[in-house]
Amino acid sequence: MADEGYSSTAWESTDNPDPNASQTPYYGLFQPNSPSLIHESATAPALSSLPVKPSSPPPRSSSDSLGRSSSSRWRDSVPVTIERKDTLSVIPSDAISLVETNFDENVLRVLCELDCGVPLLLDRIKQSMVSCREASVFFKKRAVLEDEYGKSLQKLARTTSEVYSMNDGKAGSFVGAWQSSMKIHDVMAENRIRFAQRLNEMSDELASLAKEVDKNRKQTKELASRYERALQESELNMEKSKNRLEVSSEELERVLLQKEGESLKDGGLQAKNQGGVAGKRALGKAVAKGGLLLKGKNPGNIQRQEDDIRTRVSNASDLYRKALTDTQAMRQEYFNFQLPRILRALKECADEIDLGTQYHLTRYAFLFESIVLSDGSTLVPVAPEDGIGLKSTIESIDNRADFKIYMQNYAYARGGTAPRGPRREGPAEEGFLPPLPTHGGGAYSVHTNAPVGSSQNSQIPDKGRPTFGVDLAEQMARDNVELPAILEKCCTAIEKHGLQSQGIYRISGMARKVASLKERLDKDIDSVNLDSEEWISDINNVTSVLKMWFRELPDPLLTSTLHQGFVEAAKIENDRLRHIRLHERVNDLPDPNYATLKYFLGHLHKIAEYEADNSMSIQNLAIVFGQTLFGQMIPGNGSFLGHGNGGMADAPFQNKAIETILDHYSDIFVDEAEVGA
Repeated sequence: MADEGYSSTAWESTDNPDPNASQTPYYGLFQPNSPSLIHESATAPALSSLPVKPSSPPPRSSSDSLGRSSSSRWRDSVPVTIERKDTLSVIPSDAISLVETNFDENVLRVLCELDCGVPLLLDRIKQSMVSCREASVFFKKRAVLEDEYGKSLQKLARTTSEVYSMNDGKAGSFVGAWQSSMKIHDVMAENRIRFAQRLNEMSDELASLAKEVDKNRKQTKELASRYERALQESELNMEKSKNRLEVSSEELERVLLQKEGESLKDGGLQAKNQGGVAGKRALGKAVAKGGLLLKGKNPGNIQRQEDDIRTRVSNASDLYRKALTDTQAMRQEYFNFQLPRILRALKECADEIDLGTQYHLTRYAFLFESIVLSDGSTLVPVAPEDGIGLKSTIESIDNRADFKIYMQNYAYARGGTAPRGPRREGPAEEGFLPPLPTHGGGAYSVHTNAPVGSSQNSQIPDKGRPTFGVDLAEQMARDNVELPAILEKCCTAIEKHGLQSQGIYRISGMARKVASLKERLDKDIDSVNLDSEEWISDINNVTSVLKMWFRELPDPLLTSTLHQGFVEAAKIENDRLRHIRLHERVNDLPDPNYATLKYFLGHLHKIAEYEADNSMSIQNLAIVFGQTLFGQMIPGNGSFLGHGNGGMADAPFQNKAIETILDHYSDIFVDEAEVGA
């Protein structure tokens, strides 16, 4: 018969081309006895470059898997490339010791078996990004607090130290302990500032991590959506091909039924429809339609129409077979290869941001512990070489010794003035009793009438070349020297033994020692050895004598004549112009004064170079020597050294003049020839 060449078994086979296909799971990729997709280069050679590592994966591209040699429509319909960066590159290599980074293949199998695996991971990554950004914001805000606290504490400690050095506060052991305590606070402030810097770095790294993971998430989501749309389109095309085949087959069946005519009841098709009344009804309808379709047509036309319909049926069958085969291959590739690959990429993104966030939180906890322990070790050092700590520093203050030194200095300073209280001694006719005898004197005995050591100094022969209270030019001409002997002698000793002395020139020496040294220098300056233990044990005695020599000059070092010129130049706001005008005033000084000022300011410039050790900056030195070099009031008679110039109103400008000259010492005093030499 004509239909034997186009057997109905062929259509039955197209409806179910593989009887075992329904029994084959889509996840055969993860069968216990089958090799993993990651290691099966035969079925997925493009993934051979993706080994499973416990750390973050290297950068990779999904276009590698799309480059396999195949004619599948999958590769043609989804030309998408995704490049993923290693978002954990900001995490140091020691992160493995802090957090687990092993990839769990069992979790991936479970995700592949879930219908909601992709949206599940996408939502999980969004949650992780929110957590990561919250941690980044917390680090940023904590860094602002720590930085503000550290800088405020640092400013407070340094300002307090500088202000105390300029004020008339307690000296002795108290000032040393006070400055040390300020340095301890400065160290703690530096630690806090560094902690804030680390927090800022971690905040930026977390923000960068969240941004990179978000980018990878969006790319992978777009790739998954395209794969799903391509599979849905293929299934829709298969349904359309199936419908076209069914319509063509129905037309062929009607033609064959009409061609057979009434003999159809006894023909081969009757055997196929022995199922009952339903089959007869279907054939009756087909005959009726065929009768209407072929009414009035000759057998030749019917044969041509049959051949045409058979051709259409054959073409529709081929298209349906191809669409079915492509859809099955695409479905197998999607569920066995592309879906696990997408799920792995999303799971790696989730692991990256989770591990990165956990690492930075662990690092934050470690840094927080370190800063607290650092503060503790600063306050209470463990090793002796690290210092004595804040409590021990405060306990080192010796109030008894400080008061004893202060009492001696105060009594000596007031010894030459008339007492303001009741007289202690007097003539017997006025009712005064003789003084009571003293036994031993004790540690706190104070002699106000004459300084201790005057009896020893009285044995020193006086050579008749006084040093104190003598005009500068006269004593230099008398001694035939280019610089005053006392200036060279004292500055040499101070530079040898006192450059690192705390508060040099600001802290006064002991009154009786200063008076003794002054007397010796005034009688015979050549016989005084300032390198002896008597004077280097407290270099402040030498600095006090030198300041006293400047104050007792009949005409100040900067001269009363040029005093007003210096003050007017110091009032200039412009730094450069003020420097020039002061330079001009310095050049106007007499030769002895110029040579002395050049030598002494060079000495002070060297003192300022050791500011880190002695806390005497150029500004502090200018405050100490402002009125000393310009002349100050003589106690007792109310007049000023230097023809009445000076006064408290000019004190700030005097200090500013000395500070400016010291700042530009090299420009004012040092010639290019001297620098070259």
